Formats: sequence, C-alpha cells, structure tokens
Amino acid sequence: MTNPAPSPHPSAIAAALRGLDPAYAPTPLLSLPALAQRLGIAQVLAKDEGRRMLGSFKSLGGTYAGLTALARAAKTSLPGLLAARPAGQPALVCASDGNHGLAVAAAARFAGAPARVFLHAGVPPARARRIADEGAEIVRVAGTYDDAVEAAAGAARAGAGLLVADTTDDPEDEIVRDVMAGYGVMAAEIRDQARVRPTHLFVQAGVGGLAAAMAEGLAGWFASPGLVVAVEPEQAACLAPALAAGRPVRVPGDLHTEAEMLSCGEASAPALAVLRRHGARVAAVTEAELRRAPEILAEAGGPATTPSGAAGLAGALAAFADPDRAAELRLDRDSRLLILVTEGALPEEDAEDAR
Repeated sequence: MTNPAPSPHPSAIAAALRGLDPAYAPTPLLSLPALAQRLGIAQVLAKDEGRRMLGSFKSLGGTYAGLTALARAAKTSLPGLLAARPAGQPALVCASDGNHGLAVAAAARFAGAPARVFLHAGVPPARARRIADEGAEIVRVAGTYDDAVEAAAGAARAGAGLLVADTTDDPEDEIVRDVMAGYGVMAAEIRDQARVRPTHLFVQAGVGGLAAAMAEGLAGWFASPGLVVAVEPEQAACLAPALAAGRPVRVPGDLHTEAEMLSCGEASAPALAVLRRHGARVAAVTEAELRRAPEILAEAGGPATTPSGAAGLAGALAAFADPDRAAELRLDRDSRLLILVTEGALPEEDAEDAR
C-alpha cells in the first residue's frame, strides 16, 4: 500500500479557509478563573469554537475535506477549483449528526457543487434546516448515526457522488485524514494563544476524530503530565471498547444522548491509531453530567453552548468529583486544564425544536 501524502501544514489550511470567509479567523482562547477556582486548580482555558464559521469546529474539517475532494476529482488545486467553479462537478455526500453535514454543504456551496447529506432519525429539524439552507439535499435515514453512515457510503459507491466521511474503518482513508487535518488548525491556534501550557486536555469524543487531531496537534507541547482525556457519553460510548479491542467496535442501543453531536456507535479507525499512539485516556459521562455542564460553564463566565459543546468540561467535572479518578489522572491544585467549547448555543427557537 502506498503511504498517503502528508497533510498540508495547519497554517496553509487556515489560510485557505480564511480566503473563503473571514469567519474562519482564529477563535478566542478564554481564561476562566471562576471555573478554576471552583475546581481548586491553577487555570482553565476554553477554546470558543462557537465563534467559528458555521458556529462549530466542524467547519474546519468538513469544509476543507470536501473542497479537497472536489479538487482531486477535478485534477486541480483548491485555489484553481474555487476560481473555476467548473460545471458538472460530482456531489459531495456525507452522513451527519448535524455539524459535519453543515460543513460539507458549505464546501459544496463554495465550489458550486451539489451536496447530499444523510441524517438519522434523531437529528432535530432545526439542524436539518440549517443544512438545507446551505443548499444541500437532505436524505433522512431510519435508525442511528451509524445507519446514516452506511447509507451515505452505499450511495457514494452507487455513484451518487464523492463520500466526505468523518469516520471510517480504513486507517488510511485520505478523506478522513483531511477532516482531521482541518481540525488541527485549532491545535495550531492554541499553541500560539496560550501563555502558559496546560497540563491536561479534556476533549469530547464521538467517533474520536477531534480528540485524535488535538492529541496529534498538541503532542509534545503540554506541560507535565500532558494527558489527553477523551470524553464520551455513557449512552454512546464507542471509543473505550474500540481502544480495548484495537479496532472499531459497533456498540448496541439507540445511542440517544443529550450530547446530540456525540451520538455515535462506532469509532473511526484513523482516530483510534492516533489516540493509541499518544496514550489518550477515555472517560464516560452521564446524561445528568452532560446537561449540567453548559450551565456550569455559563455560571463561570464561559460561552453559551450545548451539552455536546461542553462535554469535555463534563468529563473534567466528573474526574474532580472522584478522588480516585483525579489521582489516576494526576489532577491537583497546580493543574491547568484545556477544554474545547465545540459549538455555540442553538438559537432559542431551534433549541425548542431539538427538544
């Protein structure tokens, strides 16, 4: 097997995305002293991805990967694709819990191509509307996110278009690698923004792509002990069994969770490889912990978000509440935490739809 070409440097990806829209500018890295005081530690830093284009970090990965896939198909560069916007481009096809589909739909819009996004039954109408407003065709699929993943892959194999997945069982999948490379822009920004290096990262995990991208992008940069803790809902905990088995494992159940963007039943093979290499830990959190985390974040002066957006914080709060777990993770009063607030709060009317 031929080794895939290395991904472009994060600065090149960031520059390409900023050329599309100023809203791809770096997002703030916030210091939250009230939250640090609540936890009894030295510092909490929060990366506010609600300020990113489309309101979430997914716009970095899905949009970059979608445009790169269209450029490869057209045998041109990304700037060449955007300048020409050639007629007759293939459709971009993906499955989504909401935000990845929005990002892929935006890629298609920027390039003048069609998009088809497969959404499982649990995706709220509000999130589906946002994707449709980007110009994508919505295909509803009965079942879970993983059923939508299979439906999208089947459609692409049947000729519906180019599959822009954010998960795969192929460790060498170039599209998924592009998605993760886009997420790496956040890690590069954090390296530039942090005045003092954090000791721990608590990062949400669905299929594991974000956690892997951050583990890779921040490797060797953290202060000791330099631990990455991937946080997943107990109701959709696919990462821990996959790491234990050494391969993606489909977990049973309806995967229904307050953290809608983490409703995934099978981890991504490329993400697993990276997380194993960097010795990442995994923590599962309850639905009550997920519901409470956005409130605690807001009380401490942090940005408004959803249970998905605050899931990393939920994991940190749970760890500090368990003395044995805190000791295992070497959490103490000198700890400096980094969390990612991965999406902004839904508008009030959309939040009602989601409920």
